[in-house]
Amino acid sequence: MESGESVATPHAAEEGGDLQEEQVMSEVHLGCPPDHSGPHISRFTVSLPPRVEEIDGRINLVRGKVYEVDEDGDLVVTRRRKPLKDSFVIFVQHSITSSLPRVGLQVWRAELVLADFVLHMTYNKSSGFDGVVAVELGSGTGLVGMLLARAANTVFITDKGDEVLENCAKNVNLNAGNFHHGASIYVRELDWNHPWPPVIVVDPPSEQSYGWSLSEFEKLQSAPLLLAADVIYSDDLTDAFFSCLEAIMSSSPEKVLYLALEKRYNFSIDDLDVVANGYSHFRSYLKVEEEEEDALEAEFPQRFVGRLINLEAIPQYVHEYERGNDVEIWKIRYAGPKNLESIG
Repeated sequence: MESGESVATPHAAEEGGDLQEEQVMSEVHLGCPPDHSGPHISRFTVSLPPRVEEIDGRINLVRGKVYEVDEDGDLVVTRRRKPLKDSFVIFVQHSITSSLPRVGLQVWRAELVLADFVLHMTYNKSSGFDGVVAVELGSGTGLVGMLLARAANTVFITDKGDEVLENCAKNVNLNAGNFHHGASIYVRELDWNHPWPPVIVVDPPSEQSYGWSLSEFEKLQSAPLLLAADVIYSDDLTDAFFSCLEAIMSSSPEKVLYLALEKRYNFSIDDLDVVANGYSHFRSYLKVEEEEEDALEAEFPQRFVGRLINLEAIPQYVHEYERGNDVEIWKIRYAGPKNLESIG
């Protein structure tokens, strides 16, 4: 799979086609067969960082090579050990193009950047990702949630619509060997436009259903870690997303959301300029930690506090894509309307 510099742009399948049937294509898929019918499976190679371990101050383990030195610092030849793998492959089934309501069937750039961030955090043993219960919102292909399952104990991969959820479940099955032993992954439906809480099913969900059991919903509420990528592209959807987010994050314990998005620019007749209106609407929901009170103009009090992650400090572990300059990752927490005065 190759990536390109152009941005994904909606184009009608045929002249005068219904908006619901307009087709969009992620720039990540530009190297895929343009006439391919049905799902396409792409492979992404993930590099592992150099592993360095010290035993009694004398053994260093680097990329699977074992070195031992004596008291004078001279190399001691040891029996060859089985080398550690320095990469692995993850398979993602996806569509090459899709209608607007089915964009979750594609892989998008911010999803891959968030995957890099998750890998970086899972390799950092002090990050708190090990053994955590986590929820991915608007999961699409489920790539981020699957990579998180290399460290987390429980991951809920959530989206809406049977077609997207079935594709997620397929990807989980394709990559079962990449998860850590004992990790539990659940593909569940979470529609932000439906009233909270989601419907609880009486019978335990089967592999073919995506409803929530009571115990799973309780885990959802107690999960301290939330992730989302490429969910900011429609103002109505952004409103629904933050409404659902408030319902989840306002319950104990305290939660954090890592959200990756790509700024998408369009020419505005009102502004006579190229603007990222969807991004501006997203920012209206946040009070940025470093901003002054009067620097934020919004129509309503911000209940969420955000901090921009420095992506230059995050290595690119996932191959087969170009990161670009328009992707951001935000660390977001819920403050509530009464707590904002103390945050500055």
